Amino acid sequence: MEPGSRGAAPGGVSVSAVLPAGGSGERLGGATPKQFCALQGRPLVSYAVRAMERISWISDIIVVVSPENIETMKTIIEKYGHKRVTVVEGGITRHRSIFNGLKVFAENEFSSHLLQKPEVVIIHDAVRPFVEEDIVSKVVMAAKEHGAAGAIRPLVSTVIASAADGCLDHSLERARYRASEMPQAFLFDIIYEAYQQCTDYDLDYGTECLHLALKYCKTNAKLVEGTADLWKVTYKRDLYAAESVIKDNLSQQVCVITNGKETLAQVGFLLPESLKSQIKVEAITVPLSKNDSRLQNIISGQCYNFVCVNDKRCAIQEAQELADMLEKSNTPLLCPVVLISVHLDISENNSFSIGMEDLTTIKKFARETKKKNILVYGLLIQYKKFPLISYVFGYWYGAEVVWNGCLAQAKPQNPGCSWCRGCAWEETSFSQ
Repeated sequence: MEPGSRGAAPGGVSVSAVLPAGGSGERLGGATPKQFCALQGRPLVSYAVRAMERISWISDIIVVVSPENIETMKTIIEKYGHKRVTVVEGGITRHRSIFNGLKVFAENEFSSHLLQKPEVVIIHDAVRPFVEEDIVSKVVMAAKEHGAAGAIRPLVSTVIASAADGCLDHSLERARYRASEMPQAFLFDIIYEAYQQCTDYDLDYGTECLHLALKYCKTNAKLVEGTADLWKVTYKRDLYAAESVIKDNLSQQVCVITNGKETLAQVGFLLPESLKSQIKVEAITVPLSKNDSRLQNIISGQCYNFVCVNDKRCAIQEAQELADMLEKSNTPLLCPVVLISVHLDISENNSFSIGMEDLTTIKKFARETKKKNILVYGLLIQYKKFPLISYVFGYWYGAEVVWNGCLAQAKPQNPGCSWCRGCAWEETSFSQ
């Protein structure tokens, strides 16, 4: 589901999110706070916002930043096309910042207009960029039932306490304890009341929101086993690890673009269905348009793999338009973009061939876009009811195309032939 669309929240409750992003990044070192450090050319906080934004049933996303970074955050929101986001000035500590974020729903002086108070509010660190909808849904459901909930993970190291003289006092039995992670979720009235009753000591030195709900509202939080990707970027080595994960995620996402024609829409549906067990698929069935907000959101989200399905035999106009949009977005500057142009031949003719003029145009376009770090490949399909025969051709040697879980390795069939040099044909079958 595309960002900005609305789906049903778990349990039918209204949900919003507060992302504290006011840290100074002292443990990271360097002049730039970690939430604004660039990974693959994009600030870390933008990935966390994007993770929440992609969950359609989250109504509002509140990002709380230090006063000196408010304009920086607003620039990030505009540059990357974030929606449903409100920027709020943070306090001098984590708890004070979260409290300010909650006040947007309850107190006029913290926002130009009050946002609708949610039944459940999610609290999630802006430096935990890899949260998935499944764990968010679980903590929201648990919070609805128990009043508060939070993700946990097994402890990696044993926790010990030192005595005043610096020697070991005692150690904790690791199997009995868990590490508190994010996201956490609360019935809004419970966590807001807890913060209203907080002492200055809690606001200045506390770090655990679940503890506030227990201490001030007698609410025992439900603990939900989290996934391994909930870790927090804290040290410089974490930035390198996060960038590695982001690169891996980018290679596992593909955006499939089709228009509204029945035949194209059918193929556009079959392709994501066949691939979704292996990779993440964004499927949109709209004509290619630079004004389409859903496509722009996907491009701004730094998707690096696109499949464009059309029935204009050997026409590359749509591929050229998409390549232009990608170039203007500066996405290819960070990482190579793969663009697979799928052409459907729906004629009754059982045999077909590509003309020399068409082939020359395709090869020229491919060479030009390769210089811009956009790698163009093609898939030519003769569409019949049964079977569907696809001819795979790549514009460079070694092009690989996945179709219905079948990997077709394109390779030169006649390297000495001037007609097919630089492209390759291989026949592969696909049953509907």
